[in-house]
Amino acid sequence: MGWMDRLHANPNLAVTLDLVIVLGLLTATVIMFAVNKPRMDVVALLMMTILPLLGVISAEEALAGLADPNVVLIAALFVIGEGLVRTGVAQRLGDAMVRRAGKSETRLIALLMVVVAGIGSVMSSTGAVAIFIPAVLRVARQARIPPGRLMMPLSVAALISGMMTLIATPPNLVVHGQLLRSGHEGFEFFSFTVFGAPILMVAVAYMIVTRRWLAGRQPAEDAGAARRPRVQQWVEEYGLIGREVRLRLAPGSPWAGRRLDELNLRSRFGINVLAIERQRPFATEIVEPSAATVLRVGDALFVDFRRPAEHLDRFCAEHRLVALPIDVDYFADETRAVGMAELMIPADSSLVGQTAVAAGFRTRYRLSVIGVKRGAQPVVGDVQSEPLQLGDTLLVAGPWRAIARLKNDPNELIVLRVPAEVDEVIPLPWRAPFAVGVLLFVVGLMAFGVVPNVLAGLMGWFLLGVFR
Repeated sequence: MGWMDRLHANPNLAVTLDLVIVLGLLTATVIMFAVNKPRMDVVALLMMTILPLLGVISAEEALAGLADPNVVLIAALFVIGEGLVRTGVAQRLGDAMVRRAGKSETRLIALLMVVVAGIGSVMSSTGAVAIFIPAVLRVARQARIPPGRLMMPLSVAALISGMMTLIATPPNLVVHGQLLRSGHEGFEFFSFTVFGAPILMVAVAYMIVTRRWLAGRQPAEDAGAARRPRVQQWVEEYGLIGREVRLRLAPGSPWAGRRLDELNLRSRFGINVLAIERQRPFATEIVEPSAATVLRVGDALFVDFRRPAEHLDRFCAEHRLVALPIDVDYFADETRAVGMAELMIPADSSLVGQTAVAAGFRTRYRLSVIGVKRGAQPVVGDVQSEPLQLGDTLLVAGPWRAIARLKNDPNELIVLRVPAEVDEVIPLPWRAPFAVGVLLFVVGLMAFGVVPNVLAGLMGWFLLGVFR
């Protein structure tokens, strides 16, 4: 008798074999997750395929979980969380928290854990951690605090956030869904909060007391500066302070309502417009300047102005402009708006022997050349009129969107370096109020049970997608 015949003749043996298969695949899954090879999504799909092939479950059972409303709801919450990241809501919240805490490590830990737990209660806790990691590392470096003493509270708060609301973590939703399918009453939106909030307070107190025993060394000063430059470093190397200014159009300015090509600012005044800051109700939008851009009252032009300071005052008075302060700190704080990059001219580039103006660099790349290095020395004078040579290093500036479009074409330009600030760019800051409104709308629908949770999540997903 073959083994298949013995299997059919003994149902207990079949059950035992299925159990062995499931335990073996579970062990293999855990090992692959631990070594992260292959990727987690590939492992999940692999197991969904193997189990039906071995006859442990049917194909319908393997795919049944994809039809679970909770899976759709979790996906929708990830989209809403990404909206908070892309509009800068989460980053601004982190920055405000750091300013509020000042130099007090105790206050910083408490605020950090409360804010992370609050954000993690309405979005992915993993996403909440990812949002705060760059800010926490930056604060640790500036305050000379071992990073582990802030990163551990960050992780603990993210874990506790799963105990704050119904949608905070997938297990809550899974248990809630199973209760409903079994005919029982499910949990309410804040049913978990009465347990999670006290545990969070205890955890905050515990982390404050035990932080001194957390292992870690003082962060090395400027540890990443050698690998990735910062915009502030380029500002000093190329001598940009005093040249780059912001000019805001005051009421009555003759520039308001006119196109940039009509004003001829470069040919008439030697002004090179790098970017335009346009105020929205709750944020500043960065407009890429082009010939057809129409200026408005209140617009702030980020320009390269190569005249003496006294000429600037007279120029502003004549054209009803307001010169806004700009210094090294501005570049350090506002680089999410105006970006920079270093490029090099290769041997076969058509730019060799031409000036930036003659080559139409601004029209071609939507970026302006604001600095040129020949060897290790920056070129002094009007770099727009300087004939470019083989091997020159160009410092270009403009909106981050234009920098992201740079093509690394070895025949024209080689992108040498982009600054560390590129990781902190907020793609859609002017959409921040809308993202917050969608989040409050979805949470309100779930909290008051107006519609099923999955429909509330899908409505938020739809709103963010249609009005992005």
